[in-house]
Amino acid sequence: MPTPTRASDYIGADEAAALLGVTRSTLYAYVSRGHIHSRAGDEPRKRLYRVQDIERLIERRAVGRSAAQGAAHSLAWGLPVLETRVSLIRPEGHYYRGRAVAELVEQGLGLEDVARLLWDCDEDDPFALPPASAWPPAVRALLRDPRLPALERTAAALPLLSSTSVRDLSPDPRRRRESAAQLLRQTTALLAGVAPDRRPAHEVLAHGWRPGDASLPELVRTALVLCADHELNASAFAARVVASTGASLTGAVAAGLAALLGPAHGGATARAYDFIQDALRAESPQRHVLARLQRGEALPTFGHPLYPSGDPRARLLLAKLDAVRPRPPRLARIRQLLDAAEEASGQAPSTDFALAALADVYELGAQAALILFAAGRVAGWIAHALEQQAGGGLIRPRASYVGIAPAPRLEEIEPQSPRRRGGLRPQP
Repeated sequence: MPTPTRASDYIGADEAAALLGVTRSTLYAYVSRGHIHSRAGDEPRKRLYRVQDIERLIERRAVGRSAAQGAAHSLAWGLPVLETRVSLIRPEGHYYRGRAVAELVEQGLGLEDVARLLWDCDEDDPFALPPASAWPPAVRALLRDPRLPALERTAAALPLLSSTSVRDLSPDPRRRRESAAQLLRQTTALLAGVAPDRRPAHEVLAHGWRPGDASLPELVRTALVLCADHELNASAFAARVVASTGASLTGAVAAGLAALLGPAHGGATARAYDFIQDALRAESPQRHVLARLQRGEALPTFGHPLYPSGDPRARLLLAKLDAVRPRPPRLARIRQLLDAAEEASGQAPSTDFALAALADVYELGAQAALILFAAGRVAGWIAHALEQQAGGGLIRPRASYVGIAPAPRLEEIEPQSPRRRGGLRPQP
């Protein structure tokens, strides 16, 4: 089946169905399941269908003809491997349970509001319970250790909290969500280095960084909501695998955080921060970009496999940063860097760049961008863990062995004689 090649981004129903080799009713089913985006056409009651989504379906179907090939492709930005109702990614943005995240940001929702949505709480409010009033002694000792960065401190403290999370494994979904709310507050407090309380997460973090700053809480709120979930990334998958074993929510979040601390995942924020610092120290951002390219070095955190036209999360956060304009001269230099990198690479920045820019202009330090990412993503890890627990089933994929083949057994080379089998040949 040839893939469509045309200038238009959208095509009519007959052409879309013909390219896919399906009926129009099957085409409509693809749309209802979120596989193909459609929009209104120029004529009444006529809809158009996105060519890019059709191409992706054709590609997936071709890969899926071989089960082994499809399974391998799935684990590298390929085919879906799990069903979820938590979040959806489309080129124009991502959605939490069908609601556009950009709209949730503009409506003023905080991380706790988004957590209620992601956890499918309906009318229940798991945050109505008072937070834990004090840390266990071992956690207090970690908080007093100045050598521990925020992320490492949180990773070390989470296992110490598992003995207190008695509702994690309750068969009652409501009690599990109450435990989830407690865990989200505790994780936010650990990242901020304070005791848990009722304040929204963005206020806890913003006050810990810059008490009295009127503009920072809104930007932190935006960042947390944008980072709350992003479908089945490495850390969310790790959290789901652990949850599938029957482990606690605390264990699932600890697994997600461990995956995030890897340089190929959460390390992107550090690379973006260093990229900005180097550019600001250079003679000009443009010269810095040119020098990197001349050395054959990549421009870190520009381009995203899931957003060909640019990461909409970064676009929204950078727009809010432009509106506030803290430290205008420094922000202007970051904008020059962004423009030069986009001009050179043809790609837009990812969320990691936007988080690093926020951390820089507010002088929050190198780790702040990753703290924001982790604090928001905890809500998503918990959502995936809750969904996995509710759906049941151990996540246990099979491996495709490509190593040295075992030596053939002797009986596979030649048939065994009666004597070799331990018996005696009958005497005539």
